[in-house]
Amino acid sequence: MRPIKTLEQETRVLNLYTRLMRATNTVTEKMHKPLQCYKLSISQFGVLEALYHLGPLSQKDIGDKILKTSGNITMVIDNLEKRDLVKRAKDPDDRRRLTITLTGLGQDLIKKIFPGHSKTALKIFSVLEPEEQHTLGLLLKKLGTRNK
Repeated sequence: MRPIKTLEQETRVLNLYTRLMRATNTVTEKMHKPLQCYKLSISQFGVLEALYHLGPLSQKDIGDKILKTSGNITMVIDNLEKRDLVKRAKDPDDRRRLTITLTGLGQDLIKKIFPGHSKTALKIFSVLEPEEQHTLGLLLKKLGTRNK
């Protein structure tokens, strides 16, 4: 038979996990539901947003930013390229490397979408006081970086 303390700890962390997943699902659904009318996946939006804020990036850098594997990011960029939202170009300093940039159409689309995306985030997280938002950010960073 396991000690009571271990059982209490297991119950507590499993409840935390459930709460974290429910919160993640709720936030993700609310943040990304408006993207459906633009026929954008979460990953496609992530690529457009990264390029919008950071400028041209390599596929690897984009994958690192939006937490996608190289195979997955290639498919995401292929689909954005088919819609003329991004373009690939060989890096003049390293021809083995491809640089991804927004096209004019991609720039126009992300400029149109991003303000509403930002307002949705403000609304979702407004249930927390600023200091709670700060604490949550620190706790999530700790949870994410100490478990790699």
